[in-house]
Amino acid sequence: MTFDPPTPRGVLTPNRPLDALTWLRVGGPADWLFQPADVDDLAGFLAALDPAVPVFTIGVGSNLIIRDGGIRGLVIRLGRGFNGIEIDGDTVTCGAAALDAHVARRAGDAGLDLSFLRTIPGSIGGAVRMNAGCYGYYVADHLTQVRAVTRDGRQVVLMPQDLRFGYRHSELPDGWIITEASFRAERGDPDALHEKMAQQLAKRDETQPTKERSAGSTFRNPAGFSSTGRADDSHDLKAWSLIDRAGLRGHSWGGAQMSEKHPNFLLNTGGASAAELEALGELVRRRVLEDSGHELQWEVIRVGEPLPEGGKSG
Repeated sequence: MTFDPPTPRGVLTPNRPLDALTWLRVGGPADWLFQPADVDDLAGFLAALDPAVPVFTIGVGSNLIIRDGGIRGLVIRLGRGFNGIEIDGDTVTCGAAALDAHVARRAGDAGLDLSFLRTIPGSIGGAVRMNAGCYGYYVADHLTQVRAVTRDGRQVVLMPQDLRFGYRHSELPDGWIITEASFRAERGDPDALHEKMAQQLAKRDETQPTKERSAGSTFRNPAGFSSTGRADDSHDLKAWSLIDRAGLRGHSWGGAQMSEKHPNFLLNTGGASAAELEALGELVRRRVLEDSGHELQWEVIRVGEPLPEGGKSG
């Protein structure tokens, strides 16, 4: 896609490869990658950008497959100007680029319990958009306010009800970019909170392929969650058990593999293409549907264009 972007204070790079910006290390180039200096730079840039240009935001790429043909339009990646963490009373306010784990640790230092964030890969902007959760707690349980920039460059404040949270889901208009989020947390003993987080990490490392190249859980658990995103205890069906029952633990396609350790983790074992990863995921969905009647839904976000037949990325 050809367009003339405005000139920002931040970094604007044409034809920027994106594979190194995702945990799975796959994906073609963006027409343009914009790394804004701060929120005013972001707002001014979007206000001046042709409204016909599509905009997509990435964080640390922890739950993302970018297809091998890349992304047309503008990709925005928030960095240092958006990773601050501030604590006031029982409220933790952090930039969208702050890592979930860092927020949990800083809150713990202050005796505030946001420990559910400690084992969630990624950054706060993505956590809000996906209503990330762990150990029975979700972003929706703690969020008090969000700041965002609209596609036309307006800076707005959103309340939790504006986001219409669901299981692994929120509703944010296309092109809007979360820049900051505030959470209210219960008080606790700092040492006890850090011990709790250490136990959570140990449990995660025992059960998940944390040393492998993955994007976290590949598929959402089947139905069994309320409209607020809270788990319904009357349902305990898990995506990993359906994949395992269909005989797909460790199944591979090219350089892509469903983890032997946790079959709901899709791995790049080395040199996989985005097409191979996505093809394996779709095979899993078909086989699980045939085996159990359950249609798995992707939790990993897939964006961009496939390569033309016989084409090369970049």
